[in-house]
Amino acid sequence: MIKLNSVAGSYWRGDENREQLTRIYGTAFFSKDDLAEYLERIEQAKARDHRRLGPELDLFMLRDEAPGMPFWLPNGTVLLGLIEKEVRQQLSRRGYQEIATPQVMDEALWHRSGHWDNYKDDMYFMEVDERRYALRPMNCPGACLVYGSDRHSYRDLPLRLAEFGRVTRNEREGVLHGLLRVRAFTQDDAHVYCTVDQVENEVAEICEAIDELYARFGFDDVQVELSTRPEKSLGSDELWERAESMLKNALDSQGREYKINPGDGAFYGPKIDFHVTDALGRSWQLGTCQLDFQMPERFELDYTDGDDERQRPVMIHRALLGSMERFAGILIEHYAGRFPAWLAPVQARIVPVSDKHLEYARKVAEDLRAEGKRVSVEERSESVGKKIRAAELGRFPFMLVVGDREQEAGEVAVRSHADGELGSMDVAKFCMLLDS
Repeated sequence: MIKLNSVAGSYWRGDENREQLTRIYGTAFFSKDDLAEYLERIEQAKARDHRRLGPELDLFMLRDEAPGMPFWLPNGTVLLGLIEKEVRQQLSRRGYQEIATPQVMDEALWHRSGHWDNYKDDMYFMEVDERRYALRPMNCPGACLVYGSDRHSYRDLPLRLAEFGRVTRNEREGVLHGLLRVRAFTQDDAHVYCTVDQVENEVAEICEAIDELYARFGFDDVQVELSTRPEKSLGSDELWERAESMLKNALDSQGREYKINPGDGAFYGPKIDFHVTDALGRSWQLGTCQLDFQMPERFELDYTDGDDERQRPVMIHRALLGSMERFAGILIEHYAGRFPAWLAPVQARIVPVSDKHLEYARKVAEDLRAEGKRVSVEERSESVGKKIRAAELGRFPFMLVVGDREQEAGEVAVRSHADGELGSMDVAKFCMLLDS
């Protein structure tokens, strides 16, 4: 069975300065049932499209004034903060120290790190007072400068430095796609400086953190790849073989199943990539764990061993989620905008039956906010039916309806999106429900 789906314009090789072509989209399956199932998934994907849901749910907007650089709206900023909170819990649990490094640094730094030779076409540059600078596309050189600013003993290692680092990359406008392909984004980055003997344990710790974090966000199908040396890379064959062997041994010691992804490593070292499967069965690459012998050498990083000799540390680059913006986009589509209560920017919408119940609704909101809950009040003078409909479109986990009976009893009538009508209860009991 063959079906033509759509026709769209497309720039040659994704370059908006090249010719615009016509792209024809179609698909083919061996049976009508398989085609029907596929078309249903396509419709679900359209309904879940984060580019539509984001503005509707007051999460983010995209503007021509800043292509590929999202504007985060109030609810979206709360969502990012909740995601960041979960990552920070992993940092605290596993002994990471948080740093913050500049977004603009001298061009010479990027020559030193190797990014100039391997990444300059994707970077933004500027000149100030006859000195050339670059907006950082990655956080690792800044972390190396932090490590190199002090002396270190083997007793200090592993040293785990984390940063929610804002990076900017000069992606071609023709390939930008909502939050999934942007020019400015934040990485939940970290760099671990350790001895060779500590690598296996550190990689295992990173893998464990990733497992816990993905389960928390509702992803239980995780696939792992070991990506090896790319064609464009730094360092000797011997070092690459050693690094690849160390990552392979670390995965084998955990008993993990994984695939080899030839030639897809970073330019400075091999990496382990983690892929999750969303509610529609689509695979997304998120976290990464990269082993690097090159940057410690280029930045002349060292530590003193037990014999008071200078040694090079090994550097592990790791991100649990990758781009925070991209992960938010994936979450929006995974949950179709209906986040679980703990993750929802607004956990409950309070709906007064009429204007005379508005003051009580505000008092309920005040009490809930005092308990750290995220709520909003429907303030418009509409019929209760329209208010309830608006709350349903807002995709809030809970709706709290308040009328004469609730006001007199000091309660709220609770409606759960997942479980339906839950009856009336006081604010304290509803707080316990949110915490469960």
